[in-house]
Amino acid sequence: MKEKTIVNWSGGKDSALALYKLLQAQEHEIMCLLTNINKHFQRISMHGVRVDLLEAQAKSLDLPLVKLQLPEMPSMEVYDQMMATTLNDLKVKGATASVYGDIFLEDLRKYKESQLNAFNLKAMFPLWKIPTHHIIREFLDLGFKTITTCVNEKYLEKSFVGRVIDDDFLKELPATVDPCGENGEFHTFVFDGPIFRHPIEFEVGEIVYKTYTPANSKGKAKDIDDKAAYDPYDTGFWFCDLIPKPVTGS
Repeated sequence: MKEKTIVNWSGGKDSALALYKLLQAQEHEIMCLLTNINKHFQRISMHGVRVDLLEAQAKSLDLPLVKLQLPEMPSMEVYDQMMATTLNDLKVKGATASVYGDIFLEDLRKYKESQLNAFNLKAMFPLWKIPTHHIIREFLDLGFKTITTCVNEKYLEKSFVGRVIDDDFLKELPATVDPCGENGEFHTFVFDGPIFRHPIEFEVGEIVYKTYTPANSKGKAKDIDDKAAYDPYDTGFWFCDLIPKPVTGS
């Protein structure tokens, strides 16, 4: 019997490749995509992508979507409580495992494993410890397409946001930046690839700048998949808005 598995879905490249590997193995029944949402703005936490586009991804993947509607700046305690309620509900419905796209951040892995252990859910990390330059190469070679929606100004200039990741993008990355943005350097939105029935249609909108300081971020669970969720920081982020378009022929 296949394991009923939750896929923690950010809408970005790492979760997309993790889902691809899971589907290729044919050993799991994908129960749902689980995504953290900023309830106030109705956007994917930290990635800044509109919920409409997230829902378009789920429709193209033909998978159920569960949205964890978080307050704008939840404390870790609030986040943990809300996630616990969601995991318990999914466990009651038969979930046995939960999949993440993490690659090498040990603290995040330990946190997630501890969280799942409370519900006797198995944590799975299909991309774990694979060199990130291999991951991004495999991702592109498989035909996935993704665009940057958020960049951390500590690592990258404004010019890197709102760009499709391709060979030119990778060549232009500073040597200090991980090619998968695993340290929170950038976040992405996947709009096409072998797991999608059709591409996600959108237009590139305005680019905006937002700052987060230790005064308003310390102890906050901005995005549990981002290193900044654990570390107080004083930095800014460039966000590129993606505007949904109707599916061709619909």
